[in-house]
Amino acid sequence: MSIIDLNCDMGESWGTRVVGEDAEVMPWISSANIACGFHGGDPMVMRYTIDLALKHHVAIGAHPSFHDLEGFGRNNMDLSAVEIYHLVLYQISALKGMAEACGARLHHVKPHGALYNMAAGSSVYANAIAAAVRDLDPNLILYGLSGSELIRAGQSKGLLTCSEVFADRTYQDDGSLTPRQMSNALITDKEKAIEQVMMMVGEGKVRTVSGRDIPIRAETICIHGDHEGAAIFARELNLALGAAGYSIRAMEQKQTS
Repeated sequence: MSIIDLNCDMGESWGTRVVGEDAEVMPWISSANIACGFHGGDPMVMRYTIDLALKHHVAIGAHPSFHDLEGFGRNNMDLSAVEIYHLVLYQISALKGMAEACGARLHHVKPHGALYNMAAGSSVYANAIAAAVRDLDPNLILYGLSGSELIRAGQSKGLLTCSEVFADRTYQDDGSLTPRQMSNALITDKEKAIEQVMMMVGEGKVRTVSGRDIPIRAETICIHGDHEGAAIFARELNLALGAAGYSIRAMEQKQTS
C-alpha cells in the first residue's frame, strides 16, 4: 500500500476571530500546520490545536508567516535573509516549546501564505528558512511546494523535505500556483479537486490552467481548513485516497541526534 500525507493549515483563529473548521477537519488528516501567532493563532489557540492534534494522532507542524495579522500573512514583504531567518526561528521555537510542554514533538515546518510563495521562487528566502529549521532541530521535516527553491534549500542543508501539492489550487505551466487574485486560482468543485489529487499522486503529473500536463512530485497534499465545506472535503478526499489504496500517514522523521 502506498503512503501519502494529508496536511491542513490550522490554528489560525485569533482572539474572537474564528478561522476554519479545525475540530471537524482534524480526524481526516495526518499532519497539521499550526499558526504561530504572526498571521493567526494566539497562545490559547496554539495550545488548543496541539491538544486536538494529539487527540487524533496527527503530526504537529509549525506554520510561520510574515508578521501580518491584518492581511492574514498574504502580503509580500521585502526582508533581508537575516530578518527572514529570525522571523522563522522565533515562530517555530514558540510552537516547538509549547508542543513539548504538552508532551508532544514538533514534526515539521511549513511556511504560510506570501512567505511560502516567495520562498518557492527565491533562493534567498528559501535558504534563510531552511537554515532556521536546521539550526533549531535538524530532525524537523521541511514542507514546501513541489519542485521549488524551498525544497532544494532544505535538501542542500541536510533536511528531510516533503514535496507538497494542493488539492484545491490550480497550477501554472512552470509548476507554480496560480496567484490567489486571479479568478481561476481555486478549484471549488470537490470532484474536480479529487480528480486533480488522484492524477498527481497516481500519475505524477498535474494539468495546468493552459491544459498542459507537467510532472510533479506529490508526497503531501494540502487542503485548506478555512475554505467553505473544508471538513466535508477532507473526509471525502481521505476516503477516496483510501479506496484507491493509499495509506494516510505523515512522513517519518529521520534521527540525526
